[in-house]
Amino acid sequence: MSLSLYDRLGQTEGIRAIVNSALEAHLENPLIQKRFELGARDPEHWSRVVQHAVDFFSAGAGGTANYTGKSMVAAHAGMNIGAAEFVAVVDDIMGALGKHDIDEPTQKDVLAILYSLKPQIVHL
Repeated sequence: MSLSLYDRLGQTEGIRAIVNSALEAHLENPLIQKRFELGARDPEHWSRVVQHAVDFFSAGAGGTANYTGKSMVAAHAGMNIGAAEFVAVVDDIMGALGKHDIDEPTQKDVLAILYSLKPQIVHL
């Protein structure tokens, strides 16, 4: 029996490490940092952002997390996110996967999932 995506990503703690690395990269990425800086200034808000991202990623990867955040459409409504920003976010996530030694087949699975969400996020 093959491992689930959730297991291949290191379960909750592995996903938390990947999310933290990706969000750190977002804060350093000039294309998207402004979208994340304000939230990062408020530790309580940032903690919620991290937890929602961990829960969303975990649930979507086959884990037992209960994601209670907004839908992708609702979360990104009115943000006017363009394709270049979407690619910047994806690149940061892929970099975080590499930083945490996630194997190439698993990275490809995550990439496919990310691109499946693109129509719900990009609105320009």
